[in-house]
Amino acid sequence: MPEKHLFEYAVIRLVPKVERGERINVGVVLYCKSLRFLDFKYEVEPDKLAAISPKTDLPEVCNHLDAFNEICLGSKDAGPLGKQDIASRFRWLTAKRSTIIQASEVHPGYCEDAKEKLKKIFAEMVL
Repeated sequence: MPEKHLFEYAVIRLVPKVERGERINVGVVLYCKSLRFLDFKYEVEPDKLAAISPKTDLPEVCNHLDAFNEICLGSKDAGPLGKQDIASRFRWLTAKRSTIIQASEVHPGYCEDAKEKLKKIFAEMVL
């Protein structure tokens, strides 16, 4: 029987007007310590964004999400955050903030394949 690994994930949300509290699920970040896995998947649906905030700059939002991805990957383009260990990067990405990019609470689970679990959660929570 394949080994099950503890993982944690958070849904990444776009909150175009923080004062209104409306949000769109745009991504998922998943961390699995035992597999040394940290990955982020996102997609912004332009029609959903236009429905709640037509003036929001989609390319700017995507730039912010790309920066999340660079931090997740530990890219040298991510600056000092990219040099942190995987757990620290996950904690930073999922920290509470009052900007237009926010994370849900962190949820745990068990999986055999972290990449497949990320795809499944992304399909359920974002698409």
